[in-house]
Amino acid sequence: QVQLVESAGGSVQPGGSLTLSCAASGITRDFYAIGWFRQAPGKEREGVSCISPSDGRTYYEDSVKGRFTISRDNAKSTVYLQMSTLKPEDTAVYYCAAVAWCLDGLGSVAYWGQGTQVTVSS
Repeated sequence: QVQLVESAGGSVQPGGSLTLSCAASGITRDFYAIGWFRQAPGKEREGVSCISPSDGRTYYEDSVKGRFTISRDNAKSTVYLQMSTLKPEDTAVYYCAAVAWCLDGLGSVAYWGQGTQVTVSS
């Protein structure tokens, strides 16, 4: 059984930082890339970042470049999304997902995590 379990999100002030984690189980490690999506109220879900399983190649959506960093710990089967210089417009439910590929965007989603709320507000 495939499971993607995200860490709890939280509330931070603008300019603050927060790190999310996504622990994967039941997935053949090198078969899927892991990506992060987010969905703000009233908006469509969008791909934010991803990391390839084989070579560690990463992708970032333009609005988060230079502020978010994705990384992985293969020993723990966990992917991290470090978010810094957070802005109110980063407020959303964040989802990790197993995706078909990670190149100049995120491939189709095979499995979703449950989602976690991130709120950036003063």
